[in-house]
Amino acid sequence: MSDTKTLLEEKDIPKAWYNIIPDLPVPLPPVMHPGTKKPIGPDDLSPIFPMALIGQEVSQERYIEIPEEVREVYKLWRPTPLYRAHRLEKALDTPAHIYYKYEGVSPAGSHKPNTAVAQAYYNKAQGVKRIATETGAGQWGSAMAFACRTFGLECKVYMVKVSYQQKPYRRSMMETWGASVVASPSMDTHAGQGILAHHPDSPGSLGIAISEAVEDAATHEDTKYSLGSVLNHVLLHQTVIGQECQAQFEKLGGYPDIVIGCVGGGSSFAGIAFPFIKDKLAGKNIRFIAVEPEAAPSITRGQYTYDFGDTAELTPLIKMYTLGHSFVPPAIHAGGLRYHGMSPLISLLCNEGIMEARAVHQNPVFEAAVLFARTEGIVPAPEPAHAIRVTIDEALKCRETGEAKTILFNLCGHGYFDMAAYDAYFAGKLEDYAYPQREVEAALKGLPKM
Repeated sequence: MSDTKTLLEEKDIPKAWYNIIPDLPVPLPPVMHPGTKKPIGPDDLSPIFPMALIGQEVSQERYIEIPEEVREVYKLWRPTPLYRAHRLEKALDTPAHIYYKYEGVSPAGSHKPNTAVAQAYYNKAQGVKRIATETGAGQWGSAMAFACRTFGLECKVYMVKVSYQQKPYRRSMMETWGASVVASPSMDTHAGQGILAHHPDSPGSLGIAISEAVEDAATHEDTKYSLGSVLNHVLLHQTVIGQECQAQFEKLGGYPDIVIGCVGGGSSFAGIAFPFIKDKLAGKNIRFIAVEPEAAPSITRGQYTYDFGDTAELTPLIKMYTLGHSFVPPAIHAGGLRYHGMSPLISLLCNEGIMEARAVHQNPVFEAAVLFARTEGIVPAPEPAHAIRVTIDEALKCRETGEAKTILFNLCGHGYFDMAAYDAYFAGKLEDYAYPQREVEAALKGLPKM
């Protein structure tokens, strides 16, 4: 197991996505209609999603075939490499074996095209002409812009305002692929206008941007909405990551003891972890750690209950760990993790004790990111740098105990459009901000009554 990278061939790209729902230890709580407080049906979701994705959202099939057209696009970057972090291990003087799956080789520079391509394909197949979506850090918007260009769809992206200002080249990247990008909250929707009327200087949030994108889709007959995380079908599409990891570890003759990923909505973590969680549910001894920012600690300090997925209360109610849908996070640099809630699937797995969650501050996160860049060469995005922080912490524990554990984490994107965040870190301008408990409690008071 001493190779630096382990590669697969294009023929090894998974032929099916893994659906964890049939293997859950308890049933997933139903999605509820916000008006009737009763479970919603396909007709309730059809104005914003194509029927194929609605079917995947509730499917009880363990494996769902990947269309050949999607696999052909995947060949642009999949299978992605699995790296052994020899140089990081040496710098830490740890007996741990550290591996990372590198998703930054995709055209958009992250794991997000794994689902963006699939969603664009299914929308195109249903005759949809236009996609409306949101983006936090710009990773998802970039992926959707690329996917829409690939399948000939128009793309409108509502980009969280603080990220729109922090990351102008992400916007340029989306526009290069032909997308239309506006800062959210915007004047293009009633939801955005309402926020700006009360908070003209609002930095925006993913919840607000989702409200705008959902409203856009619901008010244009040729448009559907596309989400980059949280929902079941999105996490489903990401499981190509973990399935490839399993094949790569099989080639190496090894298996991870710990699997680590960052979480904002949950797609990156789910992508690498769910196929291995299947093994754990079958009796394998393995730990899973989801890492979130202290500034948006939905699992570690939120409440497991029903809540809206957006700020304007346009979405159905889902049971998840939430900080309250009115939560507006501070302008930390991990824009993809600034969300008030967590995937219902990950929330359930945490609540059942199958995986654990940890919250970390951004200065230690960037300290870990810089060490990783100086040893492994890749500048990580701020989001997976959270996973790097905890990977290093676990490797240092192995140094103390002498255990040679195998640690796997998902390096779900590069940070080459995030250098302003590194500038701020080097200048000592990053604040270790723990979201005040009083603010959490205030937001939770606005939870819907069930």
